[in-house]
Amino acid sequence: MRLMKLKEVMNNTGLSRSSVYKYISEGHFPKPVPTGERSVAWLDSEIDDWILERVAQRDELLV
Repeated sequence: MRLMKLKEVMNNTGLSRSSVYKYISEGHFPKPVPTGERSVAWLDSEIDDWILERVAQRDELLV
């Protein structure tokens, strides 16, 4: 298990900062883990799962 900062999350998902936080507010993206007073990070496994869910949704549409 590893924590990812926002920049890495953005690189891995292809999302912008505003999209990440928009999806979080809509309940469609993993919530960050507080790592300090003004710092958050995401679990890499949760981000990987989110990406895999997007792939599965894509594949369902192709069937």
